[in-house]
Amino acid sequence: MSTQFFLKLSQNFIELLEDDEYYDITIEVGEDPYVKIFRAHMSILCYRSSYFREIIASKNKKNRNYNDLFHIKLQSISPEIFQIILKYIYGGIFSLNENITLQPTKISEVAELFQLQELVDHLQKHIIENKPEWTKEHFELTNQTSIQSNNLLDNVNSPENIFNSPEFVSLPEESLVSIIKRDDLQMKESEVWKCVLKWGLEQNPTLNPDPDTWSDNDFNVMKNTLQNCLPLIRFFSLSSKEFFRDVDPYKKLLSHQLYKDLLNSYIDSESEPNDDNISLPKSIKIDGIIDSKIVNLNIISMISRWVDKVDVNNNFSYLREMYFPYKFKLLLRGSQDGFTPIKFHELCDDKPNTIIFIKVKGSEEILGGYNPSIWKYYGDWTQSLDSFIFSFKDNIKNSTLSYVKNTDKALYFSDLCGPSFGSSDLKLSVTIRYGVKSSNPYDLNICKQEYYEKKIRDDNKFYIEDYEVFQLIRR
Repeated sequence: MSTQFFLKLSQNFIELLEDDEYYDITIEVGEDPYVKIFRAHMSILCYRSSYFREIIASKNKKNRNYNDLFHIKLQSISPEIFQIILKYIYGGIFSLNENITLQPTKISEVAELFQLQELVDHLQKHIIENKPEWTKEHFELTNQTSIQSNNLLDNVNSPENIFNSPEFVSLPEESLVSIIKRDDLQMKESEVWKCVLKWGLEQNPTLNPDPDTWSDNDFNVMKNTLQNCLPLIRFFSLSSKEFFRDVDPYKKLLSHQLYKDLLNSYIDSESEPNDDNISLPKSIKIDGIIDSKIVNLNIISMISRWVDKVDVNNNFSYLREMYFPYKFKLLLRGSQDGFTPIKFHELCDDKPNTIIFIKVKGSEEILGGYNPSIWKYYGDWTQSLDSFIFSFKDNIKNSTLSYVKNTDKALYFSDLCGPSFGSSDLKLSVTIRYGVKSSNPYDLNICKQEYYEKKIRDDNKFYIEDYEVFQLIRR
């Protein structure tokens, strides 16, 4: 076992930096009238920074007399920032509290120049996590630093703040593209589209902002400007109102096929998307919607549409903007509460508007059902007009929705069953063993079409990996 004494080592190297006797290199930093000479040690600089290693190696190749004191100039760096960097090089010490008044991106810029990646990463993380308002206020400086520092903007936790700055139109194309392609951009797609158009107009100041005045050549100019942005706009996420208001006036910017597909998606609900690579809507984060181990927000959005019968028969509904009119209150999770009918009825009975999610064992398949009424321990058949069952085979695109067709036999209550839709359209149940029915785990799970419109899976029987029951509460 080895013990590491880095604190004392760091202290000794700081003392060496402050010593006036053993240095072999001087570094002239800054420009008149503010210039400062620093004394340092070539061996330490070479092993801590490849930037200094290259400079020293190149000067040594020019037949320098090794008895001469090595001297270099760094005119574009402030002595104040260089002193901070030098302290880090020698002692591995950097205090954010001591340097609070300095521009963090400027320090990061110099650290990047000296190829001190550890310090660069530390500074960028600090800026992103603790200085969001500073980043917004000093947009231009952050932007320039991001270009030189492996694109700081790619790591910003709230990239939508960048669009709130009036200076965002000065973004280089590469940075704009890196932002609008992000799934976590917390903006409506219609607003993203407006920002991209605004950026494009800024790059072409002679264009009239009104597209009704544009010639074919004007459209070609703008199309060329936005050629790398247009494929990243999730046009299918827009509502019909947003499309006809915000996109249709610029239809000549889009390819003929894309515009045709978009138009069909709003006019003909039964038409099919022609491109399997169409991006899903951005994941707008809304706290408290759901805590699930089985489904994501895309599925929750689609389920909510089915509950409210919004775009139910529209083949493009999964591509539309997220729809969250409900909070999903967790009532039961099998992996924490158990997989038995008695636990289901204990936690879920007499609670209206429940949704069931079932993760099928050994697959990516998700089954489920919606009950607008309540569950009971006994009672046989119960009527429901709006209940439905569903499945997602492997992704949100590959889904099946099946509404009840025999409303008198929509739900079935029994102490042998957990949630049971129809007789066996979707049922979690147990066989009787040793006379203890309700406390046995589910071992008779069935899914076959009887009282609902469609069969939601190929095989009649399945096993459960986990299941969850939520109560829907309108927000």
